Amino acid sequence: MADASTSAKGDLKLANVTKSFGEFTAVDDLSLVIPEGSFFALLGPSGCGKTTTLRMIAGLEVPTAGTIHVGNTDITDMRPYKRPVNTVFQNYALFPHLSIFENVAFGLRRRGIKDVKEQVDKVLNLVELPHLAERKPTQLSGGQQQRIAVARAIVNRPALLLLDEPLGALDLKLRRQMQIELKWIQTEVGLTFVHVTHDQEEAMTMADTIAVMNEGRIEQMGSPADLYDNPKTAFVANFLGQSNLIQGKIVDSDGDSHVVDLYGQKVSVLKRRTVAKDSSVLFGIRPEKLRIQPDSHDKPGNVLTGGKISDVSYIGVSTQYQVEMPWGQEIMVFEQNDDGVPPLDKGDEVRLSWEPIFSFALDGNEDATAGVDVEPEAE
Repeated sequence: MADASTSAKGDLKLANVTKSFGEFTAVDDLSLVIPEGSFFALLGPSGCGKTTTLRMIAGLEVPTAGTIHVGNTDITDMRPYKRPVNTVFQNYALFPHLSIFENVAFGLRRRGIKDVKEQVDKVLNLVELPHLAERKPTQLSGGQQQRIAVARAIVNRPALLLLDEPLGALDLKLRRQMQIELKWIQTEVGLTFVHVTHDQEEAMTMADTIAVMNEGRIEQMGSPADLYDNPKTAFVANFLGQSNLIQGKIVDSDGDSHVVDLYGQKVSVLKRRTVAKDSSVLFGIRPEKLRIQPDSHDKPGNVLTGGKISDVSYIGVSTQYQVEMPWGQEIMVFEQNDDGVPPLDKGDEVRLSWEPIFSFALDGNEDATAGVDVEPEAE
């Protein structure tokens, strides 16, 4: 029988996968298909089940129920070392006593491959570190160690590369640089990358597809742009970026749009951007889509009047305003500092306007704060 660690290819398929620890269900009836050659991110807060899912794919946990396949090969009960899977952990797990060359060559030698130089040199060039081949891991920076960990994993050409919070130990600037590099490496080698992270920006920067997990289930799955622009639940709207969610009621329909009453003020939302089950909605608008003007100005499109600025924060690229509305809710507005709007001050009376196409409407029975106070920490 062929060794699955080198022969299994194809899409990664999880079918009705559940993992329970006693009374606690960490992963709850999870089904998804991750296309071969894609960069896929499992995104969610601490305890959402993303790391448990990754560990089941790696063979470090056994599912309570369900199956896991790579192509036509069932790997559900397969030993970890027999799977077509390699994992890059946050701590890199490099062997301190081996040179960088031998760290990368380790998996090849274990498989009985004698002549490893060509393959090792190739991946060291890919991660742009061939000049460090003879050094020890302790002589490398965190970013360099991270790249070597990736090189060691991809030299074996696994069907799947699992990345478990791989950039968590790096500082912000280096993390952003590595996000771009990892995406480039994935495109170059064409392997399937499955990346677990709690960092929304990291997932948005790198992944073709993101699955947002919450309490063991997938809340929503799609491209970064689709999840951000068309959230289907309050949790996704709040966890992926920031959203203003206002309780409202659909009171009329006009062609392709619904008319929504927000505390006596009428605004519109496209029907295709509405997932409400009845007339009760959580009306959503992202802070950067809003425009803010003194209340005397007239603006076309959706308008909310009667706001009063309660807080102003200047953060370089934009100014962030908190605007208290007549019904007592504070709305966030991110205004670009591009001279388009004269600076406004705390206490100023303002109106908020935006293009109706940017509105979205969620089920009004949801908790508007879902996903807001979640601690985005690694599991």
